[in-house]
Parts: sequence; structure tokens; C-alpha cells
Amino acid sequence: MAGQIANLGGHPILILSEGSVRSTGRDAQMNNISAAAAIGDTVKTTLGPKGMDKMLVDSMGDVTITNDGATILEEMQIEHPAAKMMVEIAKTQDEEVGDGTTTAVVIASELLKKAGELIEQKIHPTTIAKGYRLAKEKALESLDSVSVKIESADSLIKIAKTSMAGKLSEQPTESLAKVAVDAVNKVMKPGSMIDTKNIKFMKKSGGSITDTELIEGIVISKEIAHSGMPRRVEKARIALVSSEFGIKDLESDAEVKIDTPEKFQAFIDAEDGMLRDMAAKVKEAGANVLFCRRSIDDTALFYLAKAKIMAVGSVENSDMDLLAKATGAKIVGNVNSLSNDDIGFAGIVYEKKLAGEEAVFVEKCKEPKAITILLRGGTEHFVDEAERAMNDAVKSVASAIELGKAVPGGGAAEMAVAKAVRKFAESMGGREQLAATAFAEAVESIPRNLAENSGLDPIDSLVRLRSENGKGLDINSGKSQDMIMAGVIEPLKVKVQAIKSASEAAEMILRIDDVISASARSSKGSDYGRED
Repeated sequence: MAGQIANLGGHPILILSEGSVRSTGRDAQMNNISAAAAIGDTVKTTLGPKGMDKMLVDSMGDVTITNDGATILEEMQIEHPAAKMMVEIAKTQDEEVGDGTTTAVVIASELLKKAGELIEQKIHPTTIAKGYRLAKEKALESLDSVSVKIESADSLIKIAKTSMAGKLSEQPTESLAKVAVDAVNKVMKPGSMIDTKNIKFMKKSGGSITDTELIEGIVISKEIAHSGMPRRVEKARIALVSSEFGIKDLESDAEVKIDTPEKFQAFIDAEDGMLRDMAAKVKEAGANVLFCRRSIDDTALFYLAKAKIMAVGSVENSDMDLLAKATGAKIVGNVNSLSNDDIGFAGIVYEKKLAGEEAVFVEKCKEPKAITILLRGGTEHFVDEAERAMNDAVKSVASAIELGKAVPGGGAAEMAVAKAVRKFAESMGGREQLAATAFAEAVESIPRNLAENSGLDPIDSLVRLRSENGKGLDINSGKSQDMIMAGVIEPLKVKVQAIKSASEAAEMILRIDDVISASARSSKGSDYGRED
């Protein structure tokens, strides 16, 4: 469309820039619904323990193999504005609770598909949105009613296993689940929110996934800065310095006048003395291990090595913060202000080669507030997926601890929600009843897709689950089963967030009836009215 034309008193008026595209009414609604629904169709085959993986190849040829919903949508580089809103659902779900991204996107997609069918029946989008909003409140209420209290560490391990199911195929998730639970327990502070950012994931290809371990401290991908330094320090007293460990360069306009060899030698001696004093200051503070955020001068390294101090330079900001939390050390701005009170402790610090690269291990810290999960695996792609699986498991465990409640998996929670919403719809008057019923059908898409992805008949599976209250789908036998007894449980917070995100996104997209895509201004247009 070459601009948007309006008529006023019989005179055409151009109100949009040249090249702008506008769609209105049902066209806009159906385009948005189709785009958003396509996103759900893309990720729904990854749902469940037997879901399939996606191979994503970027413009540089780098390959990502995953079935994690948030990762898939992030790598797809989606352009359509309504489809981008679906990506935001996955991002929000991932940031808030870490798991359930695919569930949230699939439910939102199904809600929009059902809404499209209702729009075709001349039901107004605001009526549908209202029905969805009422159904959402009932859904959240019913989720709470089917939840159970988490009363043991064993329940947390089951939650971690459920979260990882499908992401690592038939790998030994029992040991990995225990690592995830232990990691959360280590960084948990009584009476406060659990900050999973204090759990560092270090991934190294080589070995097996069974070699994955929890390090009670921090591992950094650096090497010890000088060959003359000790490679292993027990009962380590750790200093953390944020400034450069050396003599600062002179300003560009500064001048040092040296006109005799004696003055030059005196200048060199003065610099050497300053660096020797800096190393001595570390020793005086009682430290035998130094981590520096910036680089360490070569001469200073010599004096540190002479004093038997292990040093690591150019440490990442994030690693410095984690080292402080793990060892209890304080990060000082300048080595001259370093004192004994700033020193942290670790049982042992040593250098070790991982996958052909050096790494420094800071272990056996006293009550560390930051720890490391060292992930191993046969290939780089596998280790990347293991990291995503462990990250989801850690966040799921944290979410479970925060609310203290879990719901049955295997589609059982969704079936309970659908049943409650259907019953609620029967008591409603007006056309909102049809929207509430559609909401129930959309939520049932989760067990339906679980069955389909497991090679089972989705219709037979749904009929079976509807007839047997409170049970979920056993994807191996195809029969219904008590998921709590089977140990397939998920955090209540994950399901609540998925329902909220999906419903709110669907309502927002439904309320759009006008899409205006403005064209980028041409170079001539941007120069309009400007004098050369």
C-alpha cells in the first residue's frame, strides 16, 4: 500500500509515510493468530521425555542441537511482531522459573487457534479475552487444589529428574538430579530468595556425563600466571584485587625527563621497588593466593613467585564476585589497602588441565555462598545441552523450594485444570462460556502432545485420562498412572507461570485489530526540508 489514504470533505489525505503497510479488522487478527500459532507448532514436537530435538544453524554455520523451548525460539531470529510476543513468553518463563517454556508457548498457541475458530463464528475478540481471563483464574485455583506439599529431599530429586527428562535422552539423570539439589541447598540462605546465579556452570567436553560433579567452590578457566609459582596451595588464604597489579602508564601528555644514564637507572630501580613492595604487601596481609581482575606486571609476577604466592590475572568480573562469595574474601580496589581482614579461605587451590586447557580450582571453602557444577560429556554439543538441562533442573528445584508445593506431571495437572474449567464454563452465561470451554481444550493440548510425541494415539490417550480422574500419562506403557506415586512431579510455580503467561499473551494478541508496519525512511526522506 502506498501510504494510507483518508477522505475528508471529498479530499484525499495521506496520513502514513510512503511504503507503510496496514492491515485492519479480521485480517489483522487472523494474521497475528496464524503467526503465533506457527510458533507453537514449531516447538510442540519437543514436549515431553520423548520429544524430538531441533538442529539450528546460524549465519556463521554454528550448530545448536536442543529441545529447550527458550533456546529454540531465541536462535530462530523471529521477525513477525505477534510471533515475537510468543518468544517473550518463553523468555519470561525461563527467567522466572527456568522450566516449562515449551508448555507455556504451546498453551498460548492453542488458545489463539481456538480463538480464531470462535472469531470465525462471529464472537467478538473482547468476549473471548474476557472468557479466557475468567477461565485463567479458575485454572490457577484448580492447580493449587491438586498440589502437594514438598516434605523431603527425595521429592526435590524427583522434580529435578522430571525437569531433565527428555533433555538428556536416557542418560543417568538420578546422579545429575542429586547434583542439582545439592547445588541449590549449598547457595540457599534461610529466609531469603534463592539466587541461582551463585551457581556457576563450567562445561568441558571429554569424559562422560557421569563425571559431572559439584565443586564446593569456584573453577575458573585461567592458568597460574608464572611458571615459578606453586601449582597447589593447601589452606589457601586468598586475596582479591580489582585494580591492575603494576605501574600505571603515564598520561599521554605527561613527560618524564631523563638526561643521564644514572637517572634512567634510578627510574628503573624506583619502578622495580614499587612492584617489589606491592608483592610484599600481599605477603604482609597473610595471603598466599592472589586473584586479580586486571593484568599482573611481569616483574611483579617474579616477586610474587619468589614469595611463593600463587597468582592468577585477568579474572572475569563475574568470577571475582563468585570467588568473594565462595571464600569470604573482600574485593579491594588497590593492593595498598589490602589487610588481613580482606583475606578469604579455601581448603585447597590447584591448577588442573581440562579438555586440553588449564583451569584453576578453588575448593573446600568454609560454607561457600557460591559453588560450581562442572559438566562433562563426550561432545561439545552434548555438554551444551547438558548445561541447559542442569540449568532448568536447578531453577525448577529453586522454584519448588520457594513455594513448597508441587503438582503431578505427565499431563495430570493439565487434565485437572481442564476438568475444573469445563465445569466452571457450564455455570457461566453468555458467549464467554464458549471461550472458557476453548480454554480447557487448549490446556488439554499438553497431554495430547505428550501422547503424540511418544508414539501413542492422542485421542485414545485423552479419553482414557478424562475417564480416570487425577492420573497422568505413562508414556512408556500408554496407560494412565498416578504421577505422584510414579515420582513424576513438577513445581507448582512452573505451572502457575505457564498458565499466566500463556493466557495474558493470548488476550493481548486478541485485542489487536490494527497492524501498521512503518517503512524505514529513505535517505531522501530524511533530508526533507534540510538546506545543504
